[in-house]
Amino acid sequence: MRLDRWFSLHYPQVPFGRLQKLLRTGQVRVDKGRVKASTRLSAGQVVRVPPVDDKPVPEQKPEHNRREDAQFLRDLILYEDDDLYVFNKPHGLAVQGGSGTKRHIDGMLKSLPDKKGEAPRLVHRLDRDTSGCLLVAKTRAVASHFGGVFRSRSARKIYWAIVAGVPNPAQGTISCFLAKKPTRDGEQVVVVEKGFKGAQHSMSHYSVTENAARKLSWVTLKPVTGRTHQLRVHMMNLGTPILDDPRYFEMDDWNWQAPEGLGRGLHLHARRLALPLRSGKRLDISAPLPPHMQKTFDMLGFDAARYDVQKIDPEDA
Repeated sequence: MRLDRWFSLHYPQVPFGRLQKLLRTGQVRVDKGRVKASTRLSAGQVVRVPPVDDKPVPEQKPEHNRREDAQFLRDLILYEDDDLYVFNKPHGLAVQGGSGTKRHIDGMLKSLPDKKGEAPRLVHRLDRDTSGCLLVAKTRAVASHFGGVFRSRSARKIYWAIVAGVPNPAQGTISCFLAKKPTRDGEQVVVVEKGFKGAQHSMSHYSVTENAARKLSWVTLKPVTGRTHQLRVHMMNLGTPILDDPRYFEMDDWNWQAPEGLGRGLHLHARRLALPLRSGKRLDISAPLPPHMQKTFDMLGFDAARYDVQKIDPEDA
C-alpha cells in the first residue's frame, strides 16, 4: 500500500497537505529513512509517526454535494465493469490534493462507495493540465492488481500532443535520466547525467502524425516509464516543447509566437489506454479530445477521426 493511502486509513485526521509537510521535514520515516507519499509499504516495515492532533475528521460533505460529485464523475465514465472505471479526466482538474488544492478526483471518489462503503482508488495519475484516460479501481484489491499491471508495463498508454516545430527525426525514442529540482513555485524536472542524486531513467517513443507548415506538429507519444512530467520534459529536450506548457515552454525564451485562433491550455491528452483485464479479455479505450485541443485541431486542419485509435495507430499509418 502507498504511504499516503496508509495514512488516510490509519490517520484520517491528517490531510494530504499536512502529510506532505511532515514528509518534507523528515518527521515521518519508514525504517528510519526519509520517504515520499508514493512510497509503497511492505509487511514488517516500521513507520515513524510524530504526534498528531486528535482532532475529529472534518465534517463530511453535505449529501447534495456528494450527489453532485457522483454525477460529475459518472458523466466522465468512458468504461465501467465490476472491477474498475476509466474516466475522461478534464483538463485543469487535479487528480490528487495538495497545497491549495481542494477539488480533485481522489476526493470526489468518496462519493462512489461500494456496498461495503469502500471508495474507488486511483491506479495511476495524470498531471492537472493533462486530460484523458484515467484508470480507477473499485476496491483496494483491484487497485493492487492493476498497479502491478502498470509496473510490469503490460498497460499500453498513448498520448497525443501538439508541439512547437517538428521533431527531427520524425519518429524515434527518447531515453535519458530525469531528476527533480526545487524552484520558487514548486519542482522542475530536468535532464541529468546518470548517477546524479535522485536521477531516474526515463524512456518514451514518439512519432509525428501530421504537421502544419512546420510550425506545429501533432505527435503521438508512448511512455515506457512513468516519471513525473516525463513527456513534457522529453518534448522540451527534443527542442519541440508541448504547446502552452506553463512550466517547460516559455515562448519568449524560445523566440516563438503561436498562431492566432488556437485553443488555450496544455496540449497533452491521454488518448488511449489498453491493458489486460482480470477476466482475461483486453480493454482498449480512447478518450475524445478536450475542447481546447479540438479547437486547435480544427484550426490547423488536423482530423482526429482520420486516425481512429480503435482501428489504426498513427505510428503505424
